[in-house]
Amino acid sequence: MRHSQKSIGETVKNYFIQNRQLHWLEYGAELLGTAFVIFCGLSAVVFNFGKGLPMEHLIPDRSIRLLLTGLLFAGSGSLVAISPLGKLSGAHLNPAVSLAFWFQGKMHHHDLAGYMIGQFLGAILGTGLLVLVWGDYAASVRNGITLPGTAYPLWFVFLAEVSMTFLLVLSIFIFVSSQRLMRWTPLMTWFLMATMVWLGAPVSGTSVNPARSFGPALVTWFWQDQWLYCIAPLLGAMMAVAAFRLLAIGEREVLTAKLFHVPHYRCIFKNVKVPHLV
Repeated sequence: MRHSQKSIGETVKNYFIQNRQLHWLEYGAELLGTAFVIFCGLSAVVFNFGKGLPMEHLIPDRSIRLLLTGLLFAGSGSLVAISPLGKLSGAHLNPAVSLAFWFQGKMHHHDLAGYMIGQFLGAILGTGLLVLVWGDYAASVRNGITLPGTAYPLWFVFLAEVSMTFLLVLSIFIFVSSQRLMRWTPLMTWFLMATMVWLGAPVSGTSVNPARSFGPALVTWFWQDQWLYCIAPLLGAMMAVAAFRLLAIGEREVLTAKLFHVPHYRCIFKNVKVPHLV
């Protein structure tokens, strides 16, 4: 009996110790930030390409509308990065980005899980709000589902997603490993992602984010070729980590896992090399 009570006591004690290590505010910030980006970004898709809306007639050039969509979609992520939500969590908003920081030794495994769960839930929430607000207009663009371009073989689409995620993560690492560049990371990601949407959307839909693709796929219940948008970005992120290590050769290191680091916000990441609150 005493042994049983001791075991129960140890279990309860371990439970509370583990939960003290969980960072619910950061996970919630990732959830809300991802929901905001998905809703705003897919709203830009609906506004620029939805059937029955005026943009098709106001701007007949599809390429220009793609560029506008990219600027709005990527801009919403950059806004989150410099907001209180982003300053708290680091504004990963993308499981591939979180995985890359984890591989680089900047995240605890339980925080990686918390971030990913928050990002996927946020994407579902953001897509649900999109359907609620835009209704049939959202349905006319399949609620923002990412789909391979019909003119391209699937292997080419896969490589495009790998390459774009590789470029995104490597660029983030280069910026957050420099004291001079790190404050400009949100601006860099804005222009980079906008360009990738502009040029890459006709090929793959420019996901580079498993959560971004999962949310619309789940809400619409459409899964054809969606495996690609889960595997390719994660592979691209891992390749970027390897490339950064080869390029750095011990001479530079990722200083923080936040896309916009400010010293007076709590930082839950490991091996942070810039001033921060614990």
